[in-house]
Amino acid sequence: MAQGFCHGQYGHAINRLIQMAQFIIEGGHKLHGAITPQGAKNEALEVLSATLLTTEPVIMRNVPDILDVNNLISLMQKMGVKTEKIGERDWRFEAKDLDKDFIESMDFVSRCSALRGSILLLGPQLGRFHKACVAKPGGDKIGRRRLDTHFIGIQELGAKFHHNEEKGVYEIDAHKLRGK
Repeated sequence: MAQGFCHGQYGHAINRLIQMAQFIIEGGHKLHGAITPQGAKNEALEVLSATLLTTEPVIMRNVPDILDVNNLISLMQKMGVKTEKIGERDWRFEAKDLDKDFIESMDFVSRCSALRGSILLLGPQLGRFHKACVAKPGGDKIGRRRLDTHFIGIQELGAKFHHNEEKGVYEIDAHKLRGK
């Protein structure tokens, strides 16, 4: 067994905890069996948002049943996405007939501002409608999470941002997106 790397008064206890949290893989043994990976929230939010890019039905499996994911599903339903829970953690989404009036409303912007994951809807909206309107997303206040990387990337593709001070939103025009 490898020698621990923590020293001092509590070094032995910390090293023991680290050893307990490790998988030790020994060669020469055939692996077999099956696992079901836990659904990951951030990846689920990204894939959920991407369903807006197509009018075809999309089936997602192993969707985490947690507040952020459920709130994004609820927002997408209000946007006009047809949803159907087809299994314990499996969903079907169809973004064929979206409600553009709702998507362009201040009600939509307000709901997005209360959900940090809603920033992930921005790219698919621009890809499908060539425009979007966003407020600063809300959500929890844990840690620092930069949103400017989304905005910079979209601007690099040619999108134009306009800050509408009266409404407190950014209006984004993306009629001529081009990769570099």
